[in-house]
Amino acid sequence: MMQDDLLPEYDLKKLRVRGIGPGRKSLAGKPIIQLEPDVAEVFPDTTSVNEALRFLIRITKENKMTAQSES
Repeated sequence: MMQDDLLPEYDLKKLRVRGIGPGRKSLAGKPIIQLEPDVAEVFPDTTSVNEALRFLIRITKENKMTAQSES
C-alpha cells in the first residue's frame, strides 16, 4: 500500500488541474493546432505558419475576386 506523504495543510480542492491531450486549450484560450510532422519540418515557428496561411488566404481571395470579375 502507498503511503500518503501529503501534509494536512495542502488543500487539494484548490488545485487547478491542467488538461492534457488534444482537447486542451492554450493559456490564451485559443485552440492548439497540431501540424503533421512533414508540415512541421517546413515551419520553424508559429510566426512562419501564420505568415504562410495569411498569404494563402490573400491569394485565394484575390483569385476568387479575379474569377468573379471575369464572369
